[in-house]
This record gives sequence, C-alpha cells and structure tokens, in this order.
Amino acid sequence: MPHDHSNPLSPSGHPYRKDQDKPLTYWQNMEIAVREILISKGITSTIEIQKTINDMDDRSPANGAKVVAKAWSDPDYKKRLLTNASAASKELGFDIGALKLIALENTNTTHNVIVCTLCSCYPRNLLGLPPDWYKQRSYRSRIVKYPRKVLKEFGLNLPKDISIRVHDSTADMRYIVLPNRPTGTDEFSIEKLESLVTRDSMIGVGLPKSI
Repeated sequence: MPHDHSNPLSPSGHPYRKDQDKPLTYWQNMEIAVREILISKGITSTIEIQKTINDMDDRSPANGAKVVAKAWSDPDYKKRLLTNASAASKELGFDIGALKLIALENTNTTHNVIVCTLCSCYPRNLLGLPPDWYKQRSYRSRIVKYPRKVLKEFGLNLPKDISIRVHDSTADMRYIVLPNRPTGTDEFSIEKLESLVTRDSMIGVGLPKSI
C-alpha cells in the first residue's frame, strides 16, 4: 500500500514518526498497512486504536498491588483469587481476557517464582510491561536451573528450609505471586497495604516492603 510520507498523517489519520530518519522497516510498513485496511473496512477506528494504546500505557504494577492487597485484607476474595484468578481480577476491573491467570500463594514453607523460558509472557494487565531482565536469556534459563542462586543475586536470601517453585508461563497462561503479608500490618488500610506490594514480589524475585 503506497504512502505519501511528505504528508505528516497517514491515510488513517495516524501521525508518522517524524524522528525516524531511516526508511520504515518491513514490519512498520506492515503495521501501517494492516491498520489502515482495518480502518477503511470499518472494523476499527483511530479512536479505538488510540484508546487501546492508552489502556496499555496505563497498565502498571499498581494494578496487581490492588489485587494482592484485596486478597490480604479479604479472606473470601483470597479464596476466589486462588480458585480463579482471572475472574477475581476482573472483579476489580482488570480483565485478563481469554488468558488463564493463576495466583500462586507464598507460604512459610514455599516460595514461588514466575518466568517465561521461551520469550516474555507476563501478566501485563496487572504488572505493566515486563522489566528488561525478565526478557533476558540469562534470567529465563538460569532461574529454572539455579533458582536459589538467582534469587540471591536479586538480594533475596531464602532459608534453606523454604522450597522454591518456578512456574513457566505460556502463550495462554500467566501467573502472579501472592506474597506473604508483612507482619504488623493488621491495622493498615487497603491503600497502605497496596503501597507495600512491589512488582518484584508479584514476580517472586523480591518481597513486599517491610514496615
């Protein structure tokens, strides 16, 4: 599909990147072509596309922190989360879609860690974009073979009597770790509990903030 790059807008009304001196790549041209075909056929619109982009940009670990804090403070919700994490997340407004989400509860004897050994599958609806290290081969391969050593590199030294379980995400299945609630937080509001939840604690390479 030809494009007039002297025009700052594509036929769909989407602005071309002005900071790009090099010619568009094959995949960039493909994205533009597919997007404009979908718009021209009325399947989607520029407004819907921009809304989706904005929704994706708004995803952050704060979403997952709301889920964790709710589970810490509401035993019934925690049961629902551990039974069907996708449905429980949707209760709080975080729709996982067709993906299956599994919540992994840390205990006094078991610590859970998530990884995607093939690529970077990750619960983005709850945690936002995956950190760079999560996508690197060094993490993806080593956390499976040497979990205790890798966690120590993250500053997490677990006692030897705590077993470590590594869970491998797939294209249609995601995990989120439900970390142990910090002691001394019985009187905390749910908002204050949310502030203790870290992204790394929901991946399993860290713990919630202590008080």
